[in-house]
Amino acid sequence: MEQIRVEHISYSYQNQYQKIEAVKDISCGFEAGSLYAIVGESGSGKSTFLSLLAGLDTPDSGRVLIEGKDLSAMDRDAYRRKQAAVVYQAFHLLPLLTALENVMYPLELQGISRKEAMQHAVKSLEEVGLDQKIFRQYPKMMSGGEQQRVAIARAMAAGGNILLADEPTGNLDSENEEHIVQLLLKLAHEMDYVVIVVTHNPMVASSADVKMTMKDGRLLSIKKQ
Repeated sequence: MEQIRVEHISYSYQNQYQKIEAVKDISCGFEAGSLYAIVGESGSGKSTFLSLLAGLDTPDSGRVLIEGKDLSAMDRDAYRRKQAAVVYQAFHLLPLLTALENVMYPLELQGISRKEAMQHAVKSLEEVGLDQKIFRQYPKMMSGGEQQRVAIARAMAAGGNILLADEPTGNLDSENEEHIVQLLLKLAHEMDYVVIVVTHNPMVASSADVKMTMKDGRLLSIKKQ
């Protein structure tokens, strides 16, 4: 069953010099249990498309449907808190909080008690394969791969099953790239997540269940692998 469906979505924006048509009439679906890789040259519209799926931008035309509901009519902040999470290349961990506190923080903002937030955070950190010695470490004490695992654990802790990742391996060495790809596959195949990754990395793209290629704002192909 499709968790996300996009119907004829288009999006443009104005920069200092011209109007950019970043996404042009895209229709496709995303199912739980699969890892999708969106590839294409820089400027092809990949990250803008991901922002539309995350509700960070609203299409000029067309619809993004989440379990059949139009995202534009939903509380998009609540959608990102409870159903979908975005992971970035730069990790975006809070430097003055430990790994455990970074995962707990958004849960406590939702009004979850500190005890329950800690339980959720510990479970998520363990699920991404982090040892308990990391739980009390601050971001500057961790490797890039460990920081990205904490960022993914934070995304998981809210309880949704949509993970949107923009170049999640971009700052990692080849060994940590492989670890993160295996984690994303685990989320999709064992935990029934919809995992959608924007990437320039051929290894990430070849590991995905579905490879989607964009060019000049259009979706050129969808290939199951």
